[in-house]
Amino acid sequence: MTTALRELLDTGPRTRSGYAFAYMDESAKREVRRALLKGVCIPGHLVPFASREMPVARGWGSGGLQVTLATITPKDVLKVIDQGDDQSMNAVGLRELIATTTGVPTTTDARRATLIQTRHRIPQDELDEGQVLVFQVPVSDPLRRISARPSVTRRLHAEGDYTALWLYLYEDTARMGRSSFTHSYPVRVDDGYVMTPSPIPRYDVPRLHQAPQLSLFGAGREAAVFAVPPYTDVVPLVFEDRAFEPERFTECCWRCDAEGSFLDTEFVDGRQRMVCSDTAWCARRRAVTE
Repeated sequence: MTTALRELLDTGPRTRSGYAFAYMDESAKREVRRALLKGVCIPGHLVPFASREMPVARGWGSGGLQVTLATITPKDVLKVIDQGDDQSMNAVGLRELIATTTGVPTTTDARRATLIQTRHRIPQDELDEGQVLVFQVPVSDPLRRISARPSVTRRLHAEGDYTALWLYLYEDTARMGRSSFTHSYPVRVDDGYVMTPSPIPRYDVPRLHQAPQLSLFGAGREAAVFAVPPYTDVVPLVFEDRAFEPERFTECCWRCDAEGSFLDTEFVDGRQRMVCSDTAWCARRRAVTE
């Protein structure tokens, strides 16, 4: 059992004066951990939980925040990113809340972090065993495109019937000539459930396959969590004659000259530039070359 999985079984983090450790009360954290353990045992399966009201608006990462607060320990080192950026409003607000209510150290270096909460990206650094990656998830069920009725989607998941999703992918490809999914591309986990990898770009989807870290997903508004254990198969849904196509960039990063990283647009001196989405990784590269 990995260190990250053992931490999920830990029932008693210490408390700090004036409030419970990590803001949530212990019974709430145990309830989230029990749901996460079920998600680890059944990779990709949507597990309902009693989503609490948090000091952030639903849709601003309340699900990921609850997962983080339920699993963080005093020994952790925390990193929070929003689309790769450590300094966005979402990342700064969540990091300050978690750090204030736990006292754990924070970092912008993904290599040093033991717990990383992320919105819409996987850090550019390769992660290791013992690290936990927590995703904020706005829409947890990939079958939502097929039916808005949870009773229908739950039945389809239980029966393993993804015919309608395959048809959606076929019609999408027939109309566009390629898949129009720019994020949240549906994946099959451990040759079982089909899940959404959260709104990460296609570039990051192959990086979940056989990844050494524990990946936890929290959807607060939909009151559901799911998980991908370390070294688990995560395969995008593709047709035999259509290979999966992640984003490819012909340009280098304007700031650090990196090739092959995921790039985003940024206006510099009135001109649009392509720069690394992972700002801390980009800054570290620049510091080495300067």
